Amino acid sequence: FQNVGRNERIIDADQTFSPELRHWRDVFWLAIFIIHLIVLGVLLAIFGLNRFKTADRLNIDRYTEGFWENNNGLTETYWPKYAVAGGVGTGLGCIWLLLLGSRANQMMKVSVHILTTYLAVISVLCFWCEQFFWGVAFATGAALQFLYVIAVIDRLPFTMLVLQKAVKLVWSLPEVTRVAYAFMAVMLLWMGIWSFGAAGVVASSRGDLGRWWLLVVLSVSLFWTGAVLCNTVHVIVSGLVFLVLLHGGRNASSMPPNSLMKSLRYAIAVYGKGFNRSARDAWELFQSTGVEALVAYDCSGAVLLMGTILGGLITGTCAGVWTWITWRDRVGLAMVVVESAVTSIYICYAEDPSLIRRWDPQFFNQMSETLHQRLQHRSALAREVLTQNQLDSHMQDTFHL
Repeated sequence: FQNVGRNERIIDADQTFSPELRHWRDVFWLAIFIIHLIVLGVLLAIFGLNRFKTADRLNIDRYTEGFWENNNGLTETYWPKYAVAGGVGTGLGCIWLLLLGSRANQMMKVSVHILTTYLAVISVLCFWCEQFFWGVAFATGAALQFLYVIAVIDRLPFTMLVLQKAVKLVWSLPEVTRVAYAFMAVMLLWMGIWSFGAAGVVASSRGDLGRWWLLVVLSVSLFWTGAVLCNTVHVIVSGLVFLVLLHGGRNASSMPPNSLMKSLRYAIAVYGKGFNRSARDAWELFQSTGVEALVAYDCSGAVLLMGTILGGLITGTCAGVWTWITWRDRVGLAMVVVESAVTSIYICYAEDPSLIRRWDPQFFNQMSETLHQRLQHRSALAREVLTQNQLDSHMQDTFHL
């Protein structure tokens, strides 16, 4: 039955989606993204070099007098701060990946429990330094984090189990970690160029509105670049993990050659569909198989987000709150590897539960037991709501009589 459903989805994809159309659409947006990087890279180099060691080295201040009040600052005054922030963020991402391989459970617990304490300590330090606004902001964050952990504390054991298995699966595939480190190196290189240009922009003006608008544009560009890299890593890792689970292992005879390159071309378990269509089909698959109850019960995404925020806070502690806002994406690039493996596990379980049973029978039994409990819980809630509605209706009828 599941094979028939899978074949029907493949036929549906062939009928509703043109590979040639997708190819040219992807080429178009890839060209837009690359052109954006080239143009922005040139502008960043100009802004940075114009204030490097000598003010107005390229003699372009005469063109910016109408936009902002020029200053005699130098790029090297600000660049080390931003470079340190970027380096710390990238270093934390690499260390996090290494520790996940040997201390996965402990690292996840650190993300959950230490974050509240860290936020509270920063709040106290802000009040001590008479930074009332930031003190209130971090205290509010600590309180919300504490309340969230209390609300989901009964779901954490299952979440930790899923994350532990996802990390185990990721570390059994050396290609995945190599991809993650390669993309982190690319992002570090781009951050070096970006920080050089941003430092030049900061050094060229005395703080007027024009400079800050330009920094906002540069920050949006940096966010877009980070999002593209994270999504690319997500597709690669998810596709590779799904192929491994689908074929029963890396060394299976049915495993296609160049599986890493194949995962670059197609999204996870969607048979060549676009991202919006594949996300909708994946959610429909979850709902039709009941796995949506497991996905709703699992809070692995929140736990990984806590790790990202904690890494950003550590980065900010080293280089300042402003640099945290700019550079916190680097730890997230490491977290997306584990998140992709979690996505693949749920997709495979909904697509064909025997894939998970073949990979890890004990984990399959634990997932099945948890799913059974969640479905029973939902059925009980539905019966309770139905009974309450019937009782309310009966009371209204009695009142009218």
